[in-house]
Amino acid sequence: MPLVAHNDLPTFDRLRKRGHNILTLEEARQQDSRELHIGLLNMMPDAALTATEQQFMGLVGSSDLSSRLYVYPFSIPELNRGAQTGEHIEKYYFEFENLAECGLDALIITGANVVTPLLDQEPIWMPLIAVADWAEKHCASTLCSCLASHALIKHSYQIDRRHLPSKQWGVYSHEVVRPEHPLMNGVETRFAAPHSRWNEVTRSQLEQAGLTVLVDSAEVGVHMAVSPDQFRTVYTQGHPEYDANSLLKEYKREVFRFLNGELESAPPYPENYLSAQAIEVADRYIEAASGASNSSEPLPDFPESGMVAHTTNAWRDTGKAIVSNWLNLIHEVTNLDRRLQYAPGVDPKDPLRLL
Repeated sequence: MPLVAHNDLPTFDRLRKRGHNILTLEEARQQDSRELHIGLLNMMPDAALTATEQQFMGLVGSSDLSSRLYVYPFSIPELNRGAQTGEHIEKYYFEFENLAECGLDALIITGANVVTPLLDQEPIWMPLIAVADWAEKHCASTLCSCLASHALIKHSYQIDRRHLPSKQWGVYSHEVVRPEHPLMNGVETRFAAPHSRWNEVTRSQLEQAGLTVLVDSAEVGVHMAVSPDQFRTVYTQGHPEYDANSLLKEYKREVFRFLNGELESAPPYPENYLSAQAIEVADRYIEAASGASNSSEPLPDFPESGMVAHTTNAWRDTGKAIVSNWLNLIHEVTNLDRRLQYAPGVDPKDPLRLL
C-alpha cells in the first residue's frame, strides 16, 4: 500500500530511504485507487515520539492493499513536551478537531508513559477517552498499543489492569488461539513478539467481559484481543511495531539511569532478546563505565552499534501481516458502508457482517 506524503513530515523521507513506496501528493492525485485515511494518536514520550511515528507508519505502509494511504499523526496537548518535540508537533502534526471534522476511516493509538497508578487520574485520561469515544462512532476500527489498550479496556469494560512484580520486558513466544479470525489470516500459529510493560490485563478478565482473545502466551499472557463485535477495537499488550533496536534503546536508557545513580543495580537484560555476544559487550561496557564514573571521568560511549549487530527482529513479518489484515478489513468495511448506507434494515457500521 503506498503511503502519501501529504505534508513535510520527515518520516516520509526516512521511510522512502528504507524502501517504502511513498507517493507525492501530485502522484497520488494521478491515481484512481481507493483512499484510506488513518489517524495516529502518538502519546509516546519525547525520546520515542518520532521513532514510534516511523514504526507504525512503516507497518501500515507495508500492507499489500493497493489503496492510497493517508496517515495523520496528532497528539494530546496535556502531555508535557520539550521545546524540540513541541516544535515538531506544531510543525508536522494535525489538530484532532480538524481531523474529526474531515473524518477518518480508522485510528491507531500508541502507548504512553504515566506516573500515577490510576489511569483515570492521569492528565491524558479525559482527552484520550474523548478521542476514543469519537472513534467508536466514526471510525471502522481502532488499533490500540500497550497503555492505550489498558486505558480503553478500563473505560469500556471497567477492568483495572494489574501491576506486575517486575517489568515484563523482552521477546516472548506466543500462540494464535483463534486462527479463524480474519486478523489472523496468514499469521504463523506460533510467533515471537516484544513486550515492555509493568502492568497487565489477564485473559480471564478479558473473556469474562466478552472480549475475544486472539493471541496468548504462556510466558506473558495476552498479546492481542478484540472487542465483542470482533473488530471495532483491537487491543495489543505487546509491541508489534517495535524495530530491532527498540528494546536496546530502552535498555540503554536504563543503563544510564544506573550510571547516574537513579538505580541501585545494573538493569536486567530484556529477556530472550540479546545474544550471548551482545550481553558480553554490555557487561564490558557497564564495567568500564562504572569505573569511569567512580573515578569522575567521562563515560565512554554506549556500544549500541556493536550490540544491535547481534539482535534480530523476529516479529516484524508477523506485525506486518496483522496490520495488513486490519487494513484489508477496514477497506472492506468502508467500501461496504458506501454500498449499504441506504439499504433498509442494515447497519453499515456493524463489522460482524464481514466475519
